[in-house]
Amino acid sequence: TEFAPIFIFFFVSTLLSCVILGLSFVFSVQRPDPEKLSAYECGFDPFEDARGHFDIRFYLVAILFIVFDLEVSFLFPWAV
Repeated sequence: TEFAPIFIFFFVSTLLSCVILGLSFVFSVQRPDPEKLSAYECGFDPFEDARGHFDIRFYLVAILFIVFDLEVSFLFPWAV
């Protein structure tokens, strides 16, 4: 069919990415020590759980910033 090359491409790309990922685990040198396994590099233990709840307003402000930042970048060529 006409979609055969696309399916072959997806199959080969998936296979290649799995092979590369697997080879990186096989050939990597893994020597865990307490310093590598510590939670932070700054030297102190965490105060509380890192998976705390955030107010939804932080996410809304971030999304609005991204939307308006992209909008300005698309409008900039008209101003020049």
